[in-house]
Amino acid sequence: MVGSHPAEASRLRRPLTAVLVTGPSMAPTLRHGDAVLVRSGGRPVRPGDVVVAVFRTRPDLLVVKRAVRPQDGGWWLRGDNDLVTDDSRAYGVADVRGRVVLRYWPRPGRVRSRAL
Repeated sequence: MVGSHPAEASRLRRPLTAVLVTGPSMAPTLRHGDAVLVRSGGRPVRPGDVVVAVFRTRPDLLVVKRAVRPQDGGWWLRGDNDLVTDDSRAYGVADVRGRVVLRYWPRPGRVRSRAL
């Protein structure tokens, strides 16, 4: 999850946007407090990409999830933590706003070196 403020989604209109991750749904890939850069535009989203998106049934909620497959003109998303089900299993199809391209905090070499 990223946040629930509509201004967060409007910020993603820039080519690169810094986003703070909240919650445990993407652990161990991303953890609460990680900061990532999100690119809007660029290459198309592919299955396996980590994305920032908005569920059609929850347009007020901006989330960080993994793209699984295209569905109904949007994307089916899953979190990496199977114990948390706040993804497409609960909310359905989502519209991707951008693709996570880099985790910059904490610095990748210091805490864990995991490529996105």
